[in-house]
Amino acid sequence: MASTEEKQYSVGLDLGGTKMLAAVVDSDFRIIARSRKKTKGHEGSEAGVKRMKETVYECLEEAGIDKKDLLCLGLGSPGPLDFDTGTIRNAPNLGWKNVPIRSLLNDEFQCPVAIANDVDAGVFAESLFGAGRKARCVVGVFPGTGVGGGCVFKGEIIRGTSGSCMEIGHIQVIQNGPRCGCGRFGCLEAVAGRLAIAAGAALASYRGQAPNLRENAGTDISKIRSGTLASAIRKGDAVIEDLVADSARYVGIAVGTIVNLLAPDVVVLGGGLVEAMPDLYTKTVEKYARKNAMASFAKSFEVHPAKLGDDAGVLGAAAWAHRKTTLNLSGRKLS
Repeated sequence: MASTEEKQYSVGLDLGGTKMLAAVVDSDFRIIARSRKKTKGHEGSEAGVKRMKETVYECLEEAGIDKKDLLCLGLGSPGPLDFDTGTIRNAPNLGWKNVPIRSLLNDEFQCPVAIANDVDAGVFAESLFGAGRKARCVVGVFPGTGVGGGCVFKGEIIRGTSGSCMEIGHIQVIQNGPRCGCGRFGCLEAVAGRLAIAAGAALASYRGQAPNLRENAGTDISKIRSGTLASAIRKGDAVIEDLVADSARYVGIAVGTIVNLLAPDVVVLGGGLVEAMPDLYTKTVEKYARKNAMASFAKSFEVHPAKLGDDAGVLGAAAWAHRKTTLNLSGRKLS
């Protein structure tokens, strides 16, 4: 078996969204193989972890390497995580609670395993290889079903003592606003997440204000995805464009608050809404972020759409695991 120092390959695994993605990367973080499977929220954690392992094995087979050649494995996962114990405490979209994922993956693949919040992993990748490359401080905001956030400062993911933080989606932007999934009122996620936009779009479709959307998706919220919204806007549904712009405006207000707190060099916008409508979304967020930041900060940052797409999560997870492993090998412990 090769010594740890001779091993060249890392695996990144991303559980965000509706897919689990795995990638094998070399020592220069070039992706040499990928594998993906759909996540299934109704299956228990035992079946889900089994599918994770299968996804990684498929990726290793595609890359033509054995698990004994792995330096490390990194996992980006949604939900509250306990970094001390390596546990997924609660992943609502997966239906998992208190899953000791680090030890399960370590036992299977016999290499060091690091876990991170899935958005943190994506922002970490963008700070190293994407839109925030070489920036001192990068804030990431990822509007999708919810609104995720993360921050990388001088190469470190900003986290709490034992769990992730930067819950940008739960900044209050409207006093006594709509109820959020977290139980509070007026959170950014409750007014700017895709589900909030889809609900407004379905109502506009029902009223006959969005004929193109009505033709493609009717009033079924489950069919109103980011790409559907973008298509309706391109075909002339002005009310849908207004709804998306309102969503971006609220994100911009929240970003302005974050700028006042952290003074980032770069704000990276990712997620399905941004990917589907990068120009509309980015320009609107930037406009309102500058408007809501203090005058001394208003011109101190750049706003860019993410560059790495689906690869961000797996690259970030692999790079974070690589960083932790190499620092630990050098005797410098990283929490």
